[in-house]
Amino acid sequence: MMNHKTTKILTLLLVCLVMFSNVRADKKLAQTGFQFLSVIQDARSAALAGAMTTMPAYSAALWSNPAILADMNIRFDLMANQNSWIADINNYSVTGAFQPSNGRYGIFAFSFLFVDYGDIEGTIIAGNDQGFIETGLIQPFSYSIGLGYARRLSDKFSVGGQMKLVDQYLGAAIVSLEPAPDYQNAIENEVSVFAFDLGTTYKTGFKSLVFGMSVRNFSKEVRYAREGFQLPLTFNIGVSMNVLDFMPQFSEVHRVLFSVDAAHPRSYPEFARLGLEYGFQSTFFLRLGYVSSRDEENISYGFGFKKFGLGFDYAYTPFGVFDNVQRFSLNFTF
Repeated sequence: MMNHKTTKILTLLLVCLVMFSNVRADKKLAQTGFQFLSVIQDARSAALAGAMTTMPAYSAALWSNPAILADMNIRFDLMANQNSWIADINNYSVTGAFQPSNGRYGIFAFSFLFVDYGDIEGTIIAGNDQGFIETGLIQPFSYSIGLGYARRLSDKFSVGGQMKLVDQYLGAAIVSLEPAPDYQNAIENEVSVFAFDLGTTYKTGFKSLVFGMSVRNFSKEVRYAREGFQLPLTFNIGVSMNVLDFMPQFSEVHRVLFSVDAAHPRSYPEFARLGLEYGFQSTFFLRLGYVSSRDEENISYGFGFKKFGLGFDYAYTPFGVFDNVQRFSLNFTF
């Protein structure tokens, strides 16, 4: 029988799920900004189309569901990622996790993300023949710095969260043209805000079946000079399992993880993510992912290799008219 604490946690989880299931797609609060927070950062997650709400992971769990950190069975993990995103946008990120005293005090983690948008020629509307004048190069950027924590509440329940400072700089806005562009009093379009990620996982006890949910990018509304917007708040529910649990004669050497996520973003309709990962002797991995209801992306592929505490992962995502997206990750554990 479940103890009182476990019963309360399960009840809270079920209430959250009911709330999630009753949120209709046509009740969007607003369009969102800071969309770089919705981009998948690490290669393994990208190869699995982001179906990571319940998939085993170390510090990379901060990009999906912080509660997964609680199952970390090593002392230290460090991961670096490079993401060649669309329109020549580059994402660079690092995550790390540490388990002191064999997990007695939980798992502590951090994340850092920097987005380089490249150089953009600034312009402003003017009454000349061109209709605009150039104001010089703009070098916009975004970054996120986060601290995470996860802990097992029982042998089945885990919870986790991350608090992060998010910042985006979009260059200077020149508000006066008369008698000449007033560069000295330009408005710096930069906004910072604190955001939160929360999650939980539940091991059902049936084989390796895991159920979980997460809420990402919860924050107050932010505003530039004239425009207010929300961060890309997203609710996720997911399940995963090693399908070779039904064929134990193969499970010592092979592993086939299958995961399904349902996502409810703030600013566009719900969609599903599916991920499939084959592992051979916990050393070599092949991955396939699919995401529904997208115009330019649906299938993703990838592979990985891990040995002696060092790992490398690669993901390739065809992106329609934007050509393709490639991600690379390096991982160190002990």
